[in-house]
Amino acid sequence: MQVKERIAAFRKRMTEQGIAVAIVPTADSHASEYLADHFKVRQWLCGFTGSAGTLVVAREEAALFTDGRYFIQAQNQLAGSGVELMRMGTAGTPSLEAYVDALTQAGDTVGVDFSVISAQFAQAMRGRLEKRGVKLADTGDWFDALWTDRPPMPQQKAFLLEEGYAGRSVQSKLEAIRGEMKRQGAAVHVCNVLDDIAWTLNVRGGDVLYTPVVMSYLVVGEQDAAWFVEESKVEDALRAALCEAGVAVRGYGEITDALSRLAPGTRVLADGRKLTAALMAALAHTEVVQHENPAMRIKAHKNEVELANLRRAHVKDGLAVTHLMYWLKTRVGKEPMTERSVSDRLLALRAEQENFISPSFSTICAYRDHAAMMHYSATPETDVPLEPRDLLLIDSGGQYLEGTTDITRTFALGPVEHEQKKHFTAVLCGMLALANAKFLHGVTGIGLDILARGPMWDLGIDYRCGTGHGVGYLLSVHEGPNSFRWYKSATRSEDTVLDEGMVTTDEPGIYIEGSHGIRTENELVCRRLEENEYGQFMGFEVITCAPIDLDAVLPEEMSPRQREQLNAYHAFVRETLLPYMEDAGEREWLIHATRAIG
Repeated sequence: MQVKERIAAFRKRMTEQGIAVAIVPTADSHASEYLADHFKVRQWLCGFTGSAGTLVVAREEAALFTDGRYFIQAQNQLAGSGVELMRMGTAGTPSLEAYVDALTQAGDTVGVDFSVISAQFAQAMRGRLEKRGVKLADTGDWFDALWTDRPPMPQQKAFLLEEGYAGRSVQSKLEAIRGEMKRQGAAVHVCNVLDDIAWTLNVRGGDVLYTPVVMSYLVVGEQDAAWFVEESKVEDALRAALCEAGVAVRGYGEITDALSRLAPGTRVLADGRKLTAALMAALAHTEVVQHENPAMRIKAHKNEVELANLRRAHVKDGLAVTHLMYWLKTRVGKEPMTERSVSDRLLALRAEQENFISPSFSTICAYRDHAAMMHYSATPETDVPLEPRDLLLIDSGGQYLEGTTDITRTFALGPVEHEQKKHFTAVLCGMLALANAKFLHGVTGIGLDILARGPMWDLGIDYRCGTGHGVGYLLSVHEGPNSFRWYKSATRSEDTVLDEGMVTTDEPGIYIEGSHGIRTENELVCRRLEENEYGQFMGFEVITCAPIDLDAVLPEEMSPRQREQLNAYHAFVRETLLPYMEDAGEREWLIHATRAIG
């Protein structure tokens, strides 16, 4: 079925159920960023493959709401579908809520699947609609009958992450969560967020592409805990380890009944921004304490075992990226290569590294104007050959037992225009400024974002995304609450204080539609520096370890301090990676690629 046919069939189902407007989010039952194929109903319905966006379907029209990362991609993928692109955050674009208002009138019903939307979204939407005499209805999951070849729910086995990698026992993590429950006056905590659950139980799996988690729910009591998961995924050794930690294993489908059986009036800690509207409804007889999942902030502070492992992961990951850079620099124009073949080669280089599990997200390998699309993904239809000229952007990462990585490098494959070098240098200077920041404890990502964005703003250019995001430990490559962003949004936690052990990416960029895209990205660990009468000073340790392409740098556009910072970073890269380089030619090249500029 083509998109128009799918939407027509969907509208027929809407009519049968008395639904005037349907909302189809990019969501599963666990507030996940990356979805198992089973939950990709929005993608199946409208054809847009980006990882974020909400589709609204009415009787005569349909629209997709997505953010600036995906404007170009969505415009291309929606062409001819009859679905209008709504560029969120731009002048003249209505909010999703205002758009739904304009499509409805008193007596209408707006439908959405309560098992995949947050309780907060449902409450806000219901309150808005009811003022106008419009009803919000739970449609349930109505896609099985429409999507006849829908992928099944994932069934990958779960595995235990040993304390040598996790750094903390399950018992200690549960006690930390119970400490927060006690502070909030709650007897029970309900969690549906997969990376929070995986961190708490020291379990990992393969249910979601790029993120090694297990489809499940967790209920923590004052003395016990229950993990609701497809029991065939849990082998005896894992079950025994969890039992020893005081965690019982129960069936995935038992969660709603278990919540409905809690004693009336029980104080339950739950995050309405994450917990689904369907599960919140099952708690209607209890007293819900609205509070973020305690695991979110606890796991953001990586312990010293995790940090030591992460440094090892970044050496391995940096080697893979550096091997690729050497191959690109010495072989482009001499042998065939395309965006997809280069991406495949990088995956193969990572796979050579010990304890590599999978990519941490879909690799962005984008040549020339393709790189202007922040989340471009090469397909057989868009794949292009690489030539010994212009810029190639590669944003990629890996999942290792030692942790999660995320790195972007932009490579000059040959001659590059002066303007592009100017842009490359501005991005580099922004990245260095943030990485070398020194600040007092209490500063948030909002307070530091201008350091990275400033060189672009000086050129009258901006990028339509944040400057950086938290990174999990063998979990989600995008992890809250820490981030770098210049504005406060309704769905993020930009007011989070940057603290010891938080890992955040530093990735400014410039994206010129129809021409080029540039991004340089390192990961930073927040560390304590000196403490004096002014307070506790903080700074960053850079753990990403791969050269930045000096062939695209204009040294004269950098201050002496900026050149010094770049030289210091390259000395770190050279000293770290050279002992692992066996090929004499590659060693000589690395020494040149990390040379000091002045």
